[in-house]
Amino acid sequence: MTAVHVTIAELDAWLATGRAFDDLGAAVGAPLAVVHADGVDGDDPVVACVAEATRSLPCVLLGPSDQAGTALAPIVDAVVDGDDLARIEANVDEHPLAAVALVLLLRAAPSRTIAEGLVAESTTYSMLQGGPEFAAWRAARPIRRRPAPPRPPVSVERPSDAELHVVLDRPHVHNALDPAMRDGLADAFALAALDPSIARVVLRGNGPSFCSGGDLDTFGSFPDPARAHTLRLTRSPARALAVVADRVEARLHGSCLGAGIELPAFARRVVADPGARLGLPELALGLVPGAGGTVSLPRRIGRHRTALLGLRGGTIDAVTARAWGLVDEVAPLGPSAPQG
Repeated sequence: MTAVHVTIAELDAWLATGRAFDDLGAAVGAPLAVVHADGVDGDDPVVACVAEATRSLPCVLLGPSDQAGTALAPIVDAVVDGDDLARIEANVDEHPLAAVALVLLLRAAPSRTIAEGLVAESTTYSMLQGGPEFAAWRAARPIRRRPAPPRPPVSVERPSDAELHVVLDRPHVHNALDPAMRDGLADAFALAALDPSIARVVLRGNGPSFCSGGDLDTFGSFPDPARAHTLRLTRSPARALAVVADRVEARLHGSCLGAGIELPAFARRVVADPGARLGLPELALGLVPGAGGTVSLPRRIGRHRTALLGLRGGTIDAVTARAWGLVDEVAPLGPSAPQG
């Protein structure tokens, strides 16, 4: 796949003819376009017109990094350099449906409440679970069966009347989030919501990583995407955390992927160990973030950097995350030893 290159003026003319929605998008084999400012500045009325018209355009729109700070920001989904463009081209070529779904979610993120955003994300996630990209990933990766865990996946500790520690406790799988952990987190944050005497909630993980994301062996395990959507909204750690977010401090170390950064990003304060690695790997599975990431991350780092993190793949280090505002402090935490 080769990206379409177009100027703002050309894109405006294309939209005016009504043909842009026919010629651009995953459905017609053109899921990626690079938009160039070409002398148009941010005060030009055409910028607002194009930005509004492209909000529902089913095509990933990128801007060159050497034009950052120009009129492109309201229009494009991310600003990239040459290396990023090559990586994103390859990722979008492999998973065009998920890539387009991601940017469409993020374009509307600023106008949604947290609750509305979680519904929109879950709807999109469930739709993609019924699609060909996720099916191809699932078919290529056999599900592994594991013995029953020796202890609950989430422990709740009360070191003092005013403090609650919520601890992810599946260290043997880097605290990968499964349905039992999801339910444990929802219950723990609900407890904090019901008890106003809890002034501080600390969210951390036992073992070598805070959370490596969703447990891949449980992906697609529900009877159908529609039921999964309903359950995702009913038992939502993201919604439960958001209710008490102003009291939550998340402490990140090791791998912090997918849910491992989507959930902490809701917290009032996020501290990351210098060795932490953060990322959104869902596109490689033919999916979008499903643990609240299209809601929480844009509130911290904006939709452009959220899109870049999701479309590019890979991870960023703690220092970069601090510079972006995804974490509030970088401080040595080290691995947390498994308990008991």
